[in-house]
Amino acid sequence: MMYDSFSNFHPIVNFIYFLAVLIFSMFFMHPIFQIIALISAITYSMMIKGLRKGIRFNIIYMMPMLLFMAILNPLFNHEGVTILFYLKDGNPITLESIFYGIASATMFITVIIWFSCYNAVMTSDKFIYLFGRIIPSLSLIFSMTLRFVPRYIEQIKVISNAQKSMGRDLSQGNIIRRAKNGIKILSIMTTWALENAIETADSMRSRGYGLPGRTSFSIFSFDNRDKIGISAILLLVLIILIGAFKGENTIRFFPSIKFSELTGYSLLVYIAYLILCMMPVIINIQEEVKWKSIESRI
Repeated sequence: MMYDSFSNFHPIVNFIYFLAVLIFSMFFMHPIFQIIALISAITYSMMIKGLRKGIRFNIIYMMPMLLFMAILNPLFNHEGVTILFYLKDGNPITLESIFYGIASATMFITVIIWFSCYNAVMTSDKFIYLFGRIIPSLSLIFSMTLRFVPRYIEQIKVISNAQKSMGRDLSQGNIIRRAKNGIKILSIMTTWALENAIETADSMRSRGYGLPGRTSFSIFSFDNRDKIGISAILLLVLIILIGAFKGENTIRFFPSIKFSELTGYSLLVYIAYLILCMMPVIINIQEEVKWKSIESRI
């Protein structure tokens, strides 16, 4: 696992970056944009999660889902003029529906991977720092939601192990017994979740969270590195948006596949999008090279 230098940037830099790549990944269906976004998301995910965990998440979980969604779409979507063959029920399988299914599946998987990177970088304290004064209640709820999955998975393992020691695990007994044990574990988990939410709300209220004029301690400072980072992100976003306005990322799937021709400016837009998506990877590699250079001098 490589040390993630990008996560040490100011929260506003991290937030604007993920907001940009997530929005672009959701709306850009052009194959070049999608390939860039998918490769960048997978690379950064493996970098911050570690090679083994990253491979398990991206290859074992995400890739089969991508293939399943890509295959599923042509079975229900029969639009397009290029008919490849007919199913037994008479519905055609078209080239356009296949490519649209691949594009839709790629978009969906890319957004999921970007969100996994977002959860690793944008911790709850960063989100509360950014939005605590603007929308205190909503920011608290959202920050709790972001850490819902990892924290609750850990807690349900604790509950399951405790129940297993008493012979009440999902792997013990017949089917009916296992179902009752599962309901019992779920009931305990729900009770714990509700109690934890009430305790958190009471704790935040006792500390004056959300009250007007309340100050809070923060370890974040906006330095020159953050200024350079946010300026680079905004410049790249501007180039990409101009390209989108000029139709450089436009593609049509139905009734036939058609996309914009490759021009000098479209190449510039592709390069800008590649730099934007790979920015955390570039920063981490740059810091790693710099650190190894310092170590070699010692």
